[in-house]
Order: sequence, then C-alpha cells, then structure tokens
Amino acid sequence: MKRPAAFLLSLLVLAAAALFGTPAGAQEEPSTQSPRLRIDLGRLSPRLITGSSTQLQVSGTVTNIGDRRIDRPQVRLQVGDRVGGTRAMSGILNGEPVQDSPLTEFSTLSESLEPGQSARLDVRVPLTGERAAHFSLPGVYPLLVNVNGTPEFGGTARLAAVSLLMPVLSSPGQDGSPTARHAKVTMLWPIADDANHVSSAAYGTRLNLTDDSLARELSPTGRLYSLVSAARAAESNGKIAGSLCFAIDPDLLRTVDTMSRGYLAAGSPGKGAAAAGDWLSSLRALVKDRCVVPMPYGDADLTTLGKVRDAEGNPDTGLMTTALSGATTIRDMLDVEPETGVLWPGGPLDDQALSAASEAGYRTVLTDGSQLRSSRDAENVSGAVTLPGGVRAQPSNGIIASALAGFAPGPQAPTTVSGAAQRAVATQNGLAAIAFEAGLGRPEAANGASLLVAPPRRWTVPTDELNAFLRGLGELTDSEVTTESSLSQLLRTEPTGSASFATDQRNPSGAGRAAVADQLSELDRRAAGLMSAMRADITNRVEPKAIVEPVRDALVRGSSAALDPPSPLAAGANANAELSAIRDQVTVEQPRQTIALASGASPLPVYVNNELPVGIDAQIALTNNVGIRPEAAQAQNRFFPAKGGKTEYLQIEALRAGRLSVDVSLTTPVGTTLGSTARFELTSTEYGPITIIVTVVAGCALLLLASRRIYRRVKESRAARGRSG
Repeated sequence: MKRPAAFLLSLLVLAAAALFGTPAGAQEEPSTQSPRLRIDLGRLSPRLITGSSTQLQVSGTVTNIGDRRIDRPQVRLQVGDRVGGTRAMSGILNGEPVQDSPLTEFSTLSESLEPGQSARLDVRVPLTGERAAHFSLPGVYPLLVNVNGTPEFGGTARLAAVSLLMPVLSSPGQDGSPTARHAKVTMLWPIADDANHVSSAAYGTRLNLTDDSLARELSPTGRLYSLVSAARAAESNGKIAGSLCFAIDPDLLRTVDTMSRGYLAAGSPGKGAAAAGDWLSSLRALVKDRCVVPMPYGDADLTTLGKVRDAEGNPDTGLMTTALSGATTIRDMLDVEPETGVLWPGGPLDDQALSAASEAGYRTVLTDGSQLRSSRDAENVSGAVTLPGGVRAQPSNGIIASALAGFAPGPQAPTTVSGAAQRAVATQNGLAAIAFEAGLGRPEAANGASLLVAPPRRWTVPTDELNAFLRGLGELTDSEVTTESSLSQLLRTEPTGSASFATDQRNPSGAGRAAVADQLSELDRRAAGLMSAMRADITNRVEPKAIVEPVRDALVRGSSAALDPPSPLAAGANANAELSAIRDQVTVEQPRQTIALASGASPLPVYVNNELPVGIDAQIALTNNVGIRPEAAQAQNRFFPAKGGKTEYLQIEALRAGRLSVDVSLTTPVGTTLGSTARFELTSTEYGPITIIVTVVAGCALLLLASRRIYRRVKESRAARGRSG
C-alpha cells in the first residue's frame, strides 16, 4: 500500500501548488532543464533614474519555446544592492548570482502557455515610498526580470530571466545631482562588415558577392544603416557628438563603392546598388570634419597575417602593407583626413605585427586594456603606455567593453533571452558601465579620469537602441557625471609607463589561427605561381600584378578577426574563388568532333584560349592516354598571347588502331593548374610499330603451327603406306 499512498500524496501536493502557489524558496530556483520560455524585451523606461523619475516600466513578451504546456507563468521584478566595486561589476557582467530582493510581487501573465504561444509582459513600478528607497543613493543597481512557471509534469521553477543594470543619478522624488566626477569619455563608433561578403572581384569582371545580405545591412532596416543614422541623429547634441570617433574598415568602403556601380549576388544581378550609393553618401556627410581612424583592411588579424609565408618561406610583407594602407582608402573615398598615425587593430599584436604597423606610420594603437601587461606588474593596463619600439598603446575600458558585448549566461541570466533582447540589455548595461566607471556611486573614483569606450567591432544594435544609448550618454553629460572628450585630446596625455601585449593573449584562437595562416600561405604560393607565368602585353597595358591583386586582397580578408572561431576553409574561400576566376580564363577548348589521325605518328591540334589581358606561359599535359604515346617534349613551355587563341600541335603516336581518347590540360611552369581538362576523342587507322610487331609474330606463329600440322600429316601418311606394303 506504500506506493499508492505516495502517488496519492504527490497528487495532493501538485493540486495544492496549483491552487495556492509554490513556496517562495522554490520560485527562486532556476530550472535545470532545457529552456522552456524566452523573453523578448520591448521597452525599458527610464534608462537612468533621476529625481524626477516616477515610474519604472519593463515590457515585452514571454514565449513558450519548449514542448510542454506552462501553467501560470508569472513575472516579478527584483533589485540588488548598489554595485560597490569593480570586482562586483565584473561578476554581474559574467553572470554571477546577485543577492536581490523583490521590487514587485509576482503577477500572472496567463493561465497557461501552450508550446509556441506568447503572453504580454508589462511590469510598472511606481518609484515612491519603499520602492524608491531601494534606489536611495546614486550608483548602479542590478535588476532582474524573473519569470516563473510550472511545466506540465514538473514543478514550479524559474524558467526565464533577464539581468540588467540601472544607473541611478539621484533618488526618485529628491532634488540634487550625483557628486560631479567629470570623467572624460571618448567613444569609438565602429563601421565594419559583420563578415566577408565578397565571392570574387576578378580583374575586368563585375563584383560578385556570396549573397545580397550586405545590401540588406545598408538598407533602412539594416545594421550598417542604423549605425550611420543614429550617429547623424546625435549630431544635434554637441555634448556627445564631439566624443565620437568613427572607426572604419577600408575594405567595406571599397566593396560598397563598387556595389553602387552594379554588382552580382551569387551570380545574379544584385539589388542594392542604390542603397549602397545612398549609404556611402550618408557616411561621407557624417564624417566630414569629424574624427576618423582606420581598422586594418578587411579587419585583418595582423598577427595571423604576419605568419603567412611566400613561395620562399619568408613572411609576405606585401600582404601586411595592404592591411595597413586603409588611411589612403578612407581619404580617397570619404574626403576626410584620418587621425594621423592611429590604428584600431582587431586583436593583440606580436612583435612582427607591431613592427610592421610602426613602419607603416602608425605610432598609436587603440586596444583592449586586458590584452596589455605592464612592465611593473601583472595587472591589466588602464592608462596610456609605451610599447616596444616606441608605439603608444591607448587602452579601451574593459568593463564597458564587456558590458556592451553582452552578458554571459548564468543562474541569474539563463540563455532563454532572444538575441534582440540580449542586444538591448547589452546597450543598457554599457550605459550603466560608463556611469559606473565614471565614478557614479564610487567615492574612490578621481575627477578627470579618461574613458575610451570601444563597442564590439561588429556592433549589432537596432536604431532605437542606439538612439536610446546616445540619449543616455547625453543625460550623463548633462548631469556632470561625464564630459565629452575628443580622441585627439585623449591622445595628448603622456603615457604613464611601458607595457607589452600579453603573450598568452597574442593568439587566443590557438591552432585555429595557425591553420588559417598555413592555408593562406598555400594560396599565396599559388597566386605567386600564376603571376610568375604572366607577361605584360604592350597592347592592353595591364601589369600581371593588377590581375593577381584581387587574390591578395582576398588573402588579407581571409585573416579577418571576424572569423571567430577561425576556419581555414572559410578563410580561403574568397582567395580560392579569385584564383579560379583567373585560371578559368586560360583553357583548352573542347573539340566538337572526333579527331581522325592521318597516320600512326600524327600531330594533335590543341587550341588554347587566353581571355586574360596579359600573355601567359603554360605547359600542355596529356593524361589518361592509353594507346597513345606523346612526344618527350610535351612539357616544354609555350606562350599564349593576351586576349586571343592559339593552336599548338603535339606530336603523338598511336599504338593501335581504332577509337582512342586522351585528357589535355594546362599548367603554369611551376605546376599551377589552368582552366579545366578537355577530353579529346580520336580515331586511328594506322598501325604503329608495336601493332606491326605483334602482327608479324602472330603470323610467324601461325606459319609454324601450319607447318607442324602438315609435317605430321605427311609423316602419318608414310607410316600408313609402310604398314600396307
């Protein structure tokens, strides 16, 4: 009777939980099962709490993403204690649990949510009385949107949560402002592509993109459009406009400029030419007389690129030169002068990359402070320092960068938040982190501190969130928590010591980046092999270097920091396509009919078509040639002129009569394949020497056999006559 009794008791407990709710302790426990609910935040107001704030509102939707019904989903807003130090702030951004208390009671969103169903979430908190007392002091406070529910066949648990930070400039209902710290804020505004969209840009052909997604990014609902439009909207606020410095990928400019004149997307006509032209014009107007710094071309990882080796096994310095020539591209396309000698690389630099940047004229690199190690101690660097070779390193603020990059999953912030919601939270947390690092609620912060804010290089945030972020930054300035500072003003401060890039940070992707360098080195050698076979044509006046240049641009793109995790296959895709576009223009024409050989030893006519604007040396190879013996001199170099065709005659010898076939292909003198292999079908009516020898031997054998048979018959006849006589 024990099992039935236990079963009945379980039913009673479940029924009681459904009627009267679950103990508060159970409600605080996160679910250990797979995600069942997803939160999509739609509104957070205000973004900063001030003395005039009367209500805190969080709204959005909750969606059942599991395979079971969720009964009585409920939401509650919770608040933690004011963040007291850098360690506590880092822990919150890394998803560590926070001791918080209810700001509201649980409110039911719906009686139940079937799989795929959604319910409206709307929490409004009047900032009066005891609730205002939670924000009694200026500072940064953690908030938690906590959603509980009871899955079918399960118990009540926390099924989704969003953790975010709220700056409080002054307690609601009270006059006054926070203690003025006047931290100087300079902000980089990244304009970079999220991936390499170029499939091929071969000389003399139209730009071909892998797809038309870049056109969508440039359109009014796209990411790149949002970055430009939000920055233009902020121009009217002089208190923050001067603090923005636009960090631009030169490769993106060149790609968009080419798109504006017509392009292909996966081989079909692209639809974003007008959007590309409009976006480029808007960007040109935005950056006029403003601060601009270049990223490496294609956002190349300079340390990886420095490990690419040429045919002789030496570093290919030409690729590094391409990666570091972005200032010229920006100057030519945007008609603006970039900040002199300033570069924003995508990762830590080894000694070779740092030396190359210095030789290219870059005396200042903007970098994440966590990637630097001071010569005096092992702590992260927060102020300007001098690197080996005399290059200045200006570190960005790591806490702010971590906040803008997005929160890490954890018990307080499970992965049941949509991508859009996470980006919105990251923007809010970034604003709070700026206030925190500027000294809001921190008595140890000093006046006049400088903060370099560096968002993710491929910042993906909707326009309204970018606008809210910039408005919030303006409010911090109005409240004298921060003050705007241009990059040039920031760079006038003297370095406080020396440092170097941390050795354990130089190649965070480990073997992946090494494999990428190996792949790019192999493709570099193929490109060099192609160029060595080319000869300039006096009529077309095109240098071989111009033909191979798109391949080398693709090699630089292949090292991009956007490839994370790094993939040799993805890194080499663009360069492989560019090489194929060149090789396919020099090919053996496939014969339209069977070729009849006039004799056993006959010339084989091979027609080679060269569409390149340069001449090229090549060798003709015969393979799969059973029954055919090519002449020994077939591997000799043959020259094929630019923009034309030429027939070469190869001496071959048929070893038998009948139908024959042979594969004909082209290679450069160093073995790089050109075009595609052509199949030649042949017929021969002549006997070769081997056939004649075989025939003679067979005839002799037949004669011997016939003679033997005659001899035996004669012998047998004589023996028969002897017996009869």
